[in-house]
Amino acid sequence: MTLHVRLVSPPDLTELLADALIAASGVSNLVVLTGSARRPDGDAVHFDVLDRSANSVLRQVQALQGDHRNSIVIENVDAAIGGEPGPATRRGLVQRDVAPVWDVVEAKIRSDAVYAPSFFILLAIAGLIGAVGILTNSQILIVGAMVVGPEYNAIMGVALGIDKRDRRAILRGNAALLAGFSAAIIVTLLFGIAIRWSGHTPKAFSLGVRPVSSLIDKPNLFSVVVAVLAGIVGVVSLTESRASALIGVFISVTTIPAAADIALSSAYASWTEAWGSALQLLLNVAVLIAIGALGLRLQRIMWRPRSRAEQPEARSPLSTSGPSTGGSG
Repeated sequence: MTLHVRLVSPPDLTELLADALIAASGVSNLVVLTGSARRPDGDAVHFDVLDRSANSVLRQVQALQGDHRNSIVIENVDAAIGGEPGPATRRGLVQRDVAPVWDVVEAKIRSDAVYAPSFFILLAIAGLIGAVGILTNSQILIVGAMVVGPEYNAIMGVALGIDKRDRRAILRGNAALLAGFSAAIIVTLLFGIAIRWSGHTPKAFSLGVRPVSSLIDKPNLFSVVVAVLAGIVGVVSLTESRASALIGVFISVTTIPAAADIALSSAYASWTEAWGSALQLLLNVAVLIAIGALGLRLQRIMWRPRSRAEQPEARSPLSTSGPSTGGSG
């Protein structure tokens, strides 16, 4: 896989940057447009880099720019026709040469962890869908509520904040989760009260036949097992860009259904069930955050030997220039 990178370089650093990129392993199609960039002013630099070399190359570019660091835009190249074939990266059935591009992974998590009004609206709507699923004992609606809920983005935002020791990201993510789930619970509680007093409660639910609710409000060992496994799958899906597996995470963890059951049980004065659902919600969120942070850290450690193996070849052009730039990125 190839990445296309573009950035704006200060004119006094462009020649040094170009020399370093020419010497770096995995870099091709280098284009330097002198004086063509605006806001900020500088030289536009474009190049392609193989993902197996991307981590070391991007670290070097950031270090070289130092105090003049501007944004670096990274795009996935869907296909490249022609050119020299890259070296084989497969070792039998397991491909171990290609590490996740951590700058891309982190940027993806941060861009998803944006708490716009739609984040809270979607949580509230997901809670309402989950409430209807509980009232009608419809597991399909429960799955739909899980898919609609955007809470996993905030959960991974907190996990990345823990991994990077970013207190601001941790506080923002936790505040968004608290506010979002509170909004979902309040809206769903009002919906539940309205259904109860309007006399439209399904007969089975009124008689206590609540199989869907019973699955939600009784956290146990298997709840922990599923949350741990879902957390592992979620981290791997993000680092390996496997969107289909990530959807499976959304429909595996009991977060939105638990919030909906808290509200609905409270509306019907079923306090034991409400308490059980609250424990289920806290359990799932806490486990997902912990496994997310631990998974990110373990993957960095796992891929570190490969990154170090790539560094000597790619860093040599910068090793003599680093002190003159004054930046360590």
